Amino acid sequence: MSGGVDSSVAAALLRDAGHDVTGVTLKLWGGPSDSGCCSVSDVEDARRVAGQLGIPHYVFNFTDDFGRDVVEPYVASHRVGETPNPCVECNRSVKFGRLLERADALGFDAVATGHHARVERVAGTGAGGTDRFRLLRGVDTAKDQSYVLYMLGQRELARALFPVGHLTKAGVRERAGALGLRTADKPESMEVCFITKGGRTPFLEERGAMRPGSIVDATGATVGRHDGAARFTVGQRRGLDVAVGERRYVVDVDAATSTVTIGHHDDLLRDGLTLRDVTWVDDPPRDGAPLAAQTRAHGAPHPCTAAPSSTCEHFGLHRRPQCSHVDVVWETAQPRVAPGQVVALYDGDEVVGGGIAE
Repeated sequence: MSGGVDSSVAAALLRDAGHDVTGVTLKLWGGPSDSGCCSVSDVEDARRVAGQLGIPHYVFNFTDDFGRDVVEPYVASHRVGETPNPCVECNRSVKFGRLLERADALGFDAVATGHHARVERVAGTGAGGTDRFRLLRGVDTAKDQSYVLYMLGQRELARALFPVGHLTKAGVRERAGALGLRTADKPESMEVCFITKGGRTPFLEERGAMRPGSIVDATGATVGRHDGAARFTVGQRRGLDVAVGERRYVVDVDAATSTVTIGHHDDLLRDGLTLRDVTWVDDPPRDGAPLAAQTRAHGAPHPCTAAPSSTCEHFGLHRRPQCSHVDVVWETAQPRVAPGQVVALYDGDEVVGGGIAE
């Protein structure tokens, strides 16, 4: 229970369905925070909602895990010019990693969250007649969060519940209002929860991830200066602070030299990309299967094919975990995906897997 309306309603739906529900809020960040599930007010909202629902509520302190597995990799990625997604790493390492371990230790059957996604159980289709699980988009496509859950496999999905995935956001708020929950009209938080609003640059500066350098054009000519390459991401067009007479985009960030290269939109177009650390929800798709790749949390999926990278040519997609690199080829050229960015692979509304852009 993060203190938001989605997890509040998730708890209420499970309670009303007859489950024995315990509300848990995670203390993740010991530093200053004014947004997301890391602030004191959000913990208090979760506690009060649990009281309204008549369920127990506890706070689990996972600050060490969060710092090691989410914050430190976030900073390290910026140091090498990547664009990380800390919410994905939090889901991977904390919510469906550390929290699942704690649930096991305490004897709980499942972990439920307020994510807008769906899990579908397919009876008897696994090895030895076991059940298999599909990860699907939430019904409300505008609020769908399956992208940040692409790393969940069969073990996690067998123990995961997403009670609001079949509802629209409006429907969630309507349920919360009908129940009189204090979070019914609470606004959503879209920021990185461990960074205060407007505080990204000083946060990275304090941790040595900002180094001044040059902004150059495609010919290598210097057209400006910047106070830190970590301010920029591939594809960015706002906040470049250069006057070149026409629209320009960031086409490359070289952290080693702290050089940011800008160019035209056509300079961004690529035929494909390579993913590292690829994971699959279930059995991998066949080599070259038609899929769609989504490169942002609420971006449009684009048709593509996926096959083992040349570094994995002896393994094939069906031979995991030996091959964790996959080449994605676009049906039509797409703007370059920033290194470090998450790419989720879909077959229709079903998440099949994903990885990190190299």
